[in-house]
Amino acid sequence: MPCGDLLIRRIGRLVPMTGPPIADAALVARAGRVAWIGLERELPAAVGEMPSVDAGGAAVIPGFVDAHTHLVWAGSRRTEFEARLTGVPYDGGGIATTVAATRQASTEELIELTRERAAAALATGTTTLEIKTGYGLTVEAELRLLDAINAVAADVPQRVEATYLGAHAVPPGRDRAGYVAEVISTLPAARALGARWCDVFCDRGAFTVAEARQILTAAAAQGLGGRLHADQIERLGAVPLAAELGCASADHLDRIDEEGAAALARSGTVAVLVPTATLTMRTQDWHQARTLQAAGATIALATDCNPGTSWTESMPYVVQLACLALGMSVEEALRGATLHGARALRRADLGHLGVGAVADAAVLAAEHEVDLVAHLGAAAVRDVVIGGVVVSGSRPAQDPSPDQSSSASSASTST
Repeated sequence: MPCGDLLIRRIGRLVPMTGPPIADAALVARAGRVAWIGLERELPAAVGEMPSVDAGGAAVIPGFVDAHTHLVWAGSRRTEFEARLTGVPYDGGGIATTVAATRQASTEELIELTRERAAAALATGTTTLEIKTGYGLTVEAELRLLDAINAVAADVPQRVEATYLGAHAVPPGRDRAGYVAEVISTLPAARALGARWCDVFCDRGAFTVAEARQILTAAAAQGLGGRLHADQIERLGAVPLAAELGCASADHLDRIDEEGAAALARSGTVAVLVPTATLTMRTQDWHQARTLQAAGATIALATDCNPGTSWTESMPYVVQLACLALGMSVEEALRGATLHGARALRRADLGHLGVGAVADAAVLAAEHEVDLVAHLGAAAVRDVVIGGVVVSGSRPAQDPSPDQSSSASSASTST
């Protein structure tokens, strides 16, 4: 992973997520971590010479944490998409189309396709990616997808968290009980290949609450954290299960009700909303954020990037939709896309720019974070920093400007 020293100066608005925005700010990263934030005029003289980025009055926010993606796939679902435009409802059956195409693709092809999607996410400010398997649905195919995720993780600058989603759908012609047993039998190998999480699609047409409980309990015994696709198509009891088992997240939640929202709030399980999927599925049901907020649940936002119901790598677009359709404020949506996304991955060192955090940041192509939402269709991010290294956008200067070297020696340790 990138790890360096960097000064970001002339920040118009620094939005650290651990406190209020700071105007006319600067940020210092040392060895990949945030070492100092505060007013630029109070920049410590001890900063000395280091690579620097001139934000030019732009706003700076933490890098986006996308806690729910399905980046590894081949093929197209355009026929399904066109049918949905005519009113054909989504029933989850399109997963089989992607499974067939993904099985036919070579591992090298899958790695290249996934790398391209990660690069598109990087350009829009995503610095951490959760990536699921799920389009293999046999032991061999699912482990091959984990191999592909590992290859991509070694080749892209973002942090990658791998999730085993063997329980994405029951393959056609397979005995349900036998397939659940196969998913469970694959857990040790998935863990050995670096999976940190196990996910289950618990919904109509996918897996039952009893099957999800069986899989996630076995996953916990193998040291894998739990995640759950829940309440997307129908409310079956997946949300109470996620809360009971202490899952890190319950995702989608298009059908969430007050009782389920309260259960998530009590348990600390993060509610991950994917408004781009809600849009693509054309349900026009946008109550989720309000229901969860009323209960006091923690809300994260993610792309759910996949070929059938949410084909986007852009977290800025997700933030825009969260504000304009879900009714979240800009502050709430940005927090959901950064700090709360990190909480959904149980990473306290990501998703904010407080002192000690990993120095992952996005320099916006705007002077205020509200403009990221208001300017629809625009390129939202100018520069991306991961671990104190500029990985997309401007090349940092090597020497500080003269006014930096003579900055006042008093240090501000704002957080």
